[in-house]
Amino acid sequence: MTPLPAALLKGPKAKTFITWRLERSDFFKSWSRGIGAEKVGGRWSPRGRAVIYTSLDPATAILEVAVHKGFPALDAVPHKLLAIEALKPTKVHVVNATDVSNPRWLQPGSISAAQQAFGAALLDRHPLILIPSVVSAHSWNLLIDVRSANGIFKLHGSEPFGLDTRLNPS
Repeated sequence: MTPLPAALLKGPKAKTFITWRLERSDFFKSWSRGIGAEKVGGRWSPRGRAVIYTSLDPATAILEVAVHKGFPALDAVPHKLLAIEALKPTKVHVVNATDVSNPRWLQPGSISAAQQAFGAALLDRHPLILIPSVVSAHSWNLLIDVRSANGIFKLHGSEPFGLDTRLNPS
C-alpha cells in the first residue's frame, strides 16, 4: 500500500497534506461542491450526497477518471489537475481493507446500495475518509464530505492536464 502521508501519522501536531483530483476544465469553478457525486452517487456515497473524490497521488486521480471516461475523453476534453490541501489531518478517518464489511467492495465491479450506505455512515461520522482505491489497489482515495468538511480543505493549486498521447494512439 502507498504509505500514508506523514501528516496522518503525527497526531495532534499534524501539518496539512495534499490530495489530488482530475476535474474537467469547464467544471473547475464548482470543483469544491461535489456536484457529480451528488447527482449520480459514487462508490462510497449515494445520490444526493455532495462528496469530492480525490486520491493521495496524481496518477491514481488520473486513473480514477480514466476508468469512467476512457483515455480518448481525457485526450480530447480539457481537464485540470487539482492539488487540494487537507487542512486538518486529525479529522481524517483511515479505513483499512480489513475494516470494509464486504471485501468485494474493494474490487472492480458494480456498486451496491449497501456499499454506498457503508460509505455514507462513515461520512456521517467523519468529514474526511481515507479508503483504499479500487482502480489502483495499492493507493488511497480521500473522500471529502462537502457538508461537514467546510473550512478544512482548500485548493492549493491547479494546472492544465494533458494526457500522454501514447495512451490514446491513432
